[in-house]
Amino acid sequence: MEFFNMLSEALAGFVESSGFIALGYKDIIMIAVALVFMYLAIVKNYEPLLLLPISFGMLIVNLPLNGLMEEGGLLRYLYMGDELGIFPPLIFMGVGAMTDFGPLIANPKSILLGGAAQFGIFVAFLGALLLNFIPGGFFEFNFQQAASIGIIGGADGPTAIYLATALAPELLGPIAVAAYSYMSLVPIIQPPIMRALTTKEERAIKMEQLRPVSKTEKILFPIVVTVLVVLIIPSSASLIGMLMLGNLFKESGVTNKLAEIASNALMYIVTIFIGVTVGATTSADAFLNARTLGILFLGLVAFAFGTAAGVVMGKVMCKLSGGKINPLIGAAGVSAVPMAARVAQKVGQEENPSNFLLMHAMGPNVAGVIGSAIAAGVFLKLYGM
Repeated sequence: MEFFNMLSEALAGFVESSGFIALGYKDIIMIAVALVFMYLAIVKNYEPLLLLPISFGMLIVNLPLNGLMEEGGLLRYLYMGDELGIFPPLIFMGVGAMTDFGPLIANPKSILLGGAAQFGIFVAFLGALLLNFIPGGFFEFNFQQAASIGIIGGADGPTAIYLATALAPELLGPIAVAAYSYMSLVPIIQPPIMRALTTKEERAIKMEQLRPVSKTEKILFPIVVTVLVVLIIPSSASLIGMLMLGNLFKESGVTNKLAEIASNALMYIVTIFIGVTVGATTSADAFLNARTLGILFLGLVAFAFGTAAGVVMGKVMCKLSGGKINPLIGAAGVSAVPMAARVAQKVGQEENPSNFLLMHAMGPNVAGVIGSAIAAGVFLKLYGM
């Protein structure tokens, strides 16, 4: 009899310690959200390299009693790479090693398009502050939180993560999910805005071939940009420095192995870590609230305004150039590389099948990467602790 009592107590203890007992309706909702993101990554191929690890991190952290994000948990220690600002700059180094700044060097005016597309960042920043005036206190954001939300408009996931961990770590999950969700939806969000703001004739404009860029120019570019930008905005050194270091590995011609590792093995390893740990910050209590809805809404507004501002600047430059610049390339000023440039190419070819805008769009596209990093540096300078 004593044996059966001990057995029943052991079974009761096992059941009580299982996650099924602690599973609440909020956890179930978050698990469902994670599965939706997995579906989008695997079936729809929306940014799978990041959306899949993020969704899995979201799934596993919302399975109760796992302790992965608590002291001593595996993901808690990996998360320190985000918290200490290590992972996002490493991603930037990989991006730099993959990026050809030639189109930007060949057409320096395209930096204006990349700059204009950052307008969405400041629209979302002001929008987050204005939400404080809504009665009820559902959407209360301080300056640090508003700045972290605003950077979603740059369409640059690593920059959003970097700034959020520095200024508003409590909002990292919703901000990262919004940033990567809208990045993956670039082919859906941007074309209607581009068509609404341009005429058929403007979309059909063929641009002249870009001039060849010398090897010397490509080597000097990352060095000069690093010196100028970091002297002007020292707080941007981590992101700009690593971006340009990766590019220098690529363009120098003497560090091919370093460029290969930075753009492949290292970048994919860090992508796994950053994706899973960011997903692991989206616990039910942190994610299921009114502020998350506000962040998702502001992120969409920021992205739409950034796209629109880039296209409007493109129209201005089209007029000033006598119709030599296709305004569509302005939409590529958001730093979703190279997806935004491909969207500009696709929309342009719909009106003129012989149109080839990809290389022209890559100029503002890579300028947008630099622009979003600079914007993050400005916010860090203004609101960093």
